[in-house]
Amino acid sequence: MNFKAIDFSKFSSIRIGPTIEVALIENDIVPPNHTIVGSANNLLVSPTPPPLMILSKAYDFIRIEGNRLIIGAATPGGRIVSFCKKNNIAHFEYLSKLPGTLGGMVKMNAGLKEYEIFNHLIALRTKSGWIPKEEIEYGYRKTSIEDVIFEVAFEREEGFSLERLEMFAQMRSNQPHEPSAGSCFKNPPGDYAGRLIEAVGLKGVRQGAMAFSEVHANFLVNYAKGTFEDAICLINEAKRRVFAEFNIELQCEVVILESNNMTKK
Repeated sequence: MNFKAIDFSKFSSIRIGPTIEVALIENDIVPPNHTIVGSANNLLVSPTPPPLMILSKAYDFIRIEGNRLIIGAATPGGRIVSFCKKNNIAHFEYLSKLPGTLGGMVKMNAGLKEYEIFNHLIALRTKSGWIPKEEIEYGYRKTSIEDVIFEVAFEREEGFSLERLEMFAQMRSNQPHEPSAGSCFKNPPGDYAGRLIEAVGLKGVRQGAMAFSEVHANFLVNYAKGTFEDAICLINEAKRRVFAEFNIELQCEVVILESNNMTKK
């Protein structure tokens, strides 16, 4: 098994984490008892994370097969959008505003508004083989997928839309530019996590170099050399205040990787 040294203080989008040896997934061989990290765009990595793994570059590909688009799980969203624009393929414009690689996007059914990964997904391949969409449970920012995804098949339709591309750009124009892991919490049914965080007085509040952004309260941002401990402090404080004020339990959209809690949400 091969390994790759990754400095998560530079690799992760929130710029927090240690430098550790991460196992490479090659030839569809998945090391047991490891947690996959993808491109670390929604991860908060502790100083003592569980054993981690990442897909090798062999899973970064796009190919057309008849009326299907086959994409490797390590393929970045930006590359998918560029390919679809060049080949006049519809329904992937929103990926231009979703950082990360395809595997992570599929696992959490990423999207913007009503535009979601599963809308045009046909099937995906794991160590168990090809699994059709109908056999997978999925909903708002969640799926029942547990195994590592190797590649995904989508419907291929003509009609790349520059208008939709611009619409998605405007939808994300209110996001902060500082390092973050994206939306910190999932929106509760019928409400918005950002509104709740602002309502309990945490918008702009700092703990060390970490803060809930003054631009968008549901973004936990790193102003400079923020720490895991400060990030966790703010996350727990937001949960506590929102529950005390509104009786709503905020659920993390950021995935927290600790050795004693591999999938803490």
